[in-house]
Amino acid sequence: MSKRERTGLVILGLVLAGANLRMPITMMPPLLPDLKAEIGLPTSLAGLLTTIPLLAFALASPLMGKAGAQHGSVKVLVMALAVLSVGSYLRIIPSVWALLVGTAALGIGIAGGNVLLPAVIKDRFPESVAGKTTLYTTAQVLVASLGTATSGIVASRIGLKGSMGLFAVLGPIALAAWLLIWISGPKGKTDVEVKNDGRPLVDRTPWRSRLAWMILAYFGMQSMLYYSLLTWLPSIWQAAGFSAVVAGNLATLFQLSGMPLTMTVPLIAERKHGLAIVNGIAGGGFALGILGILIPGANLPLNVVSAVCMGLATAASFSICIVFFQKRTTSAADTARLSGMAQSGGYLFAAIGPVALGALNGLLHTWTPIIVIVLIVIIAMFTAGLVIIRHRDIYEGLD
Repeated sequence: MSKRERTGLVILGLVLAGANLRMPITMMPPLLPDLKAEIGLPTSLAGLLTTIPLLAFALASPLMGKAGAQHGSVKVLVMALAVLSVGSYLRIIPSVWALLVGTAALGIGIAGGNVLLPAVIKDRFPESVAGKTTLYTTAQVLVASLGTATSGIVASRIGLKGSMGLFAVLGPIALAAWLLIWISGPKGKTDVEVKNDGRPLVDRTPWRSRLAWMILAYFGMQSMLYYSLLTWLPSIWQAAGFSAVVAGNLATLFQLSGMPLTMTVPLIAERKHGLAIVNGIAGGGFALGILGILIPGANLPLNVVSAVCMGLATAASFSICIVFFQKRTTSAADTARLSGMAQSGGYLFAAIGPVALGALNGLLHTWTPIIVIVLIVIIAMFTAGLVIIRHRDIYEGLD
């Protein structure tokens, strides 16, 4: 295989892997009624279909980062996609336990993609990091949205098992592409970094770096904001006086409106003051959106603007995290380590946030104090972004 063909295959692999990073989770909510009817999934366990992957991300991410740095990101990514594929098909077995175990396996596999794709891009495409990052993040968001929109419709036509089996095909396709990339690529690890004197740095850890902790905090806060808003925005809008249908439509708008920024943030970040601009969009978009829904009354145009602002902020804050992983490290192995560390803590926040805010609402019976808490998190996230932008390398002063 020529170098040009290998490059094309890696680009295809990025798109295919990106397509698997959210869709296996976002396709499930429309299928919940069928899962309850066909396999007897209790309502009490339905929430685990979202919580289990988030916990798997938190637990598996640092392990994926360490393994990628030690054994090569492509090799570990192949293994992660294999676990993801097995998990996808385990969920088709008509059993609650197979569904939950398959979901856990999916979470581990997705964690591998989340952590290692930024490292692979930094290693394989050091001169075009922004463009290649845009490819996989766009595929991630677009296919996730399609999964939510079509899984229930497909299930009504070909049945629950047919729908889950059809969507599961994406996993093995991505696995086949990356297996071919691994087999046809250079032997050994291509992303192990060395000092200027030639000594390897395989034992470096970002856990001693204050900047790495700041990036973890930023990733954690944007994760908590996204998953908390995704979970509770429909309820907040209904409490404001909108019908369930309108609230659901506003929540869908919130999810989809970030697509333009998902495609452009990596490119904006390459420009002078680009990171500061994106950080401003993230913090400002969240703040404007939250302040908009604080205004009482069912004002539809105002809440449409709020949903769009928060959707744009979600895309900006997630995408800038990927850029931080790549721009605040000097090698692909460091990128894998930092990505693993940040996503470990970040997804722990994401798993706790919706539950904590829901419990607080149950105690207070009002959303207003909770929205104020969210506003405080937004300010803290924006401030952390400013600190991160001022530095260049997580290992400054540590070597």
